[in-house]
Amino acid sequence: MPDCLFCGIAAGEVAATIVSANSRTIAFRDINPQAPVHVLIVPRVHYANLAELGAAEADLLAELVAHAREVAVGEGIVDAGYRVVFNTGQQAGQTVEHVHAHVLGGRPMSWPPG
Repeated sequence: MPDCLFCGIAAGEVAATIVSANSRTIAFRDINPQAPVHVLIVPRVHYANLAELGAAEADLLAELVAHAREVAVGEGIVDAGYRVVFNTGQQAGQTVEHVHAHVLGGRPMSWPPG
């Protein structure tokens, strides 16, 4: 998608602090972190939201979740615990129309989140 911020990051056309990447997903630091560790993981292929991705490519969704664990290991939060969040739609707080997982950790997480 030509106007998609996350497509631009995945293509290397928009600057971001990359944490890790592979052929199908890329992880980068959130520019407005809500926790000491706040990393976004996106597929390199554009899907607007979680529902669209899940209906089209369940295996890619599984890869996003596996990448979230890799990020947690790399950030040193896997043992203490971390949260993986997908916001789907405007009322859920999705602000970029490209599916992305938030990996949050480095502090106690309260419930409910909001």
